[in-house]
Amino acid sequence: MTQVSSSSNAPDSAKPVNPAWQASQYVKFEDERTRPVRDLVAAIPNAQAGKVADIGCGPGNSTEVLAERYPTADVLGLDSSQDMVDAARKRLPQFRFDVVDIAGWQDGPFDVILANAVLQWLPDHETLYPHLIERLAPGGSLAVQTPDNLDEPAHRLMREVAADGPWAATLKGVERTARNGAAFYYPLLKAMCSRVDVWRTTYYHPLAGGAPAVVEWFKGSALRPFLAKLDDASREAFLARYTDEIAKAYPALADGTVLLPFPRLFVVATR
Repeated sequence: MTQVSSSSNAPDSAKPVNPAWQASQYVKFEDERTRPVRDLVAAIPNAQAGKVADIGCGPGNSTEVLAERYPTADVLGLDSSQDMVDAARKRLPQFRFDVVDIAGWQDGPFDVILANAVLQWLPDHETLYPHLIERLAPGGSLAVQTPDNLDEPAHRLMREVAADGPWAATLKGVERTARNGAAFYYPLLKAMCSRVDVWRTTYYHPLAGGAPAVVEWFKGSALRPFLAKLDDASREAFLARYTDEIAKAYPALADGTVLLPFPRLFVVATR
């Protein structure tokens, strides 16, 4: 399935790069980043929920969607970034937000646990996903969305640019190449759950501003581990080379817009 969203976001490449998780960078494309979580939350089968958690809540955009679906629920948001949690608390002061390492999280039980675009950053999914299922109440649902774009040009070019430059030794091992598909998650979760729904959607995000807009998008997510390892001068050179390669891989339309294909994998598992 393919979906198209509209965007008026233009890049702001003049601003310095902060390699840490930064709410202000992430929300530059908030409408596009929130579209998948709206689709995910709409697919959760639970008609009602008393206690819900948004793990990897970011600046609160996904928490807002979850709370709209379950307006009477007790809502908890968790993230490993203090900056993200601060932004979420400011956005949604009526809810509780904590800085937590999800891998060691022991709270529960919850009627719904939402994990939107976060679990791809964590290892050992064979144990992580069952650990999250165990945090659910009977009949509760785990709803997960993860980017499935490591084979897309944007990610391939990150790896190629990282391996071919004066920064190669510094960036060795930073890239993420391991991922799992539906055939991995379905049997893993079906052994613990009464219902498992898995699907994949490719979104096409129109980004105004050409190649720099694509780079600006990934500065809020996948580029972050690469940029975090580099000093200011190397970071600037890396981004310049990456932008040149992105311009070749994602040619702009006549109006300067780039259509960024973004495949995502969705899983909803009900205990």
